This record gives sequence, C-alpha cells and structure tokens, in this order.
Amino acid sequence: MPRLDIEAIPQSNRTGYPEPFDAAVEGRWWRRLAPAGGLTELTASHVVLKPGAWSSQRHWHRGEDELLVMLSGEAVLIEDDGRTVIRPGDICAWPKGAENGHHLVNETDSDCTFIAIAAGADTGGFYPDIDMLWNEEGYLHKDGTPYAAKRPG
Repeated sequence: MPRLDIEAIPQSNRTGYPEPFDAAVEGRWWRRLAPAGGLTELTASHVVLKPGAWSSQRHWHRGEDELLVMLSGEAVLIEDDGRTVIRPGDICAWPKGAENGHHLVNETDSDCTFIAIAAGADTGGFYPDIDMLWNEEGYLHKDGTPYAAKRPG
C-alpha cells in the first residue's frame, strides 16, 4: 500500500552540523519518508520545528532541487531578499544552483510541520552566514579545512 504511516517512521533530531552550528536545529525533528516508501530518486522528510528551532543553517544547493510544503503552524522563511511568513498550504521551491540562501525559523509558541522534498545530486552547497560549506566529503570551513563532524547518512 502506498500510504505511509507517519507515526511508524522513526523520528530523530540528529544533525551532522559541527558545534556551534548544531544548537539552532536541536528543536528540528524529522522523519525520512522516501526510504519508508521505497523511493530512491528523491529525498523527502516530514519535519516538525519546535518553537525557536531552525530548519537548518541558511544554505543553498549546487546540484539539488528543493521543494517545501507547509502543513501546519507558521514559520518565517529567511532568504537573501528578506523574510516571508509561511503558513499551511504555502509551497516554496528552490532550483539547484540558485544562490539564494534560505531556511525556516519557527518564531511562534507552537510547533510547525512541513514536508521537504529534494531531487538531484547532493554535490554540496554553501552557508552564506557562517564559515561553512559542504561537499561529498563533509563539512568544511570556507578555506577548505574540514570540520571534525561528519554529515549524517
């Protein structure tokens, strides 16, 4: 049956971000939907952001398209051009290679929930606000020196 039982999929707030960049995402809880559905050509996650949590550090991808669908609650989308409130039913899309750093921040007192979908080769990307980038080998300082933390699989 193609219907996924969300509650049966393990939930985690694990991150591969090195310190101190991991603290902002402690309240981000995700479930990997694609493996549970047998999908191999894209990634999909059901994400809950607790109050104050960030979806990620602000970033953009070189080789991966991203799509986000807000299901419940509200968060602020922060991009290069500013801030936009995202509410249930709103959909955001970022094509691969678009150098528009983005992330969501839950600035409310309630959880928000969204689905994040990505497709393409995750060949790396950039974090415009911090001294970090990533590639197939892991997280690096912008000068190319590796961080000790490994990206989660």
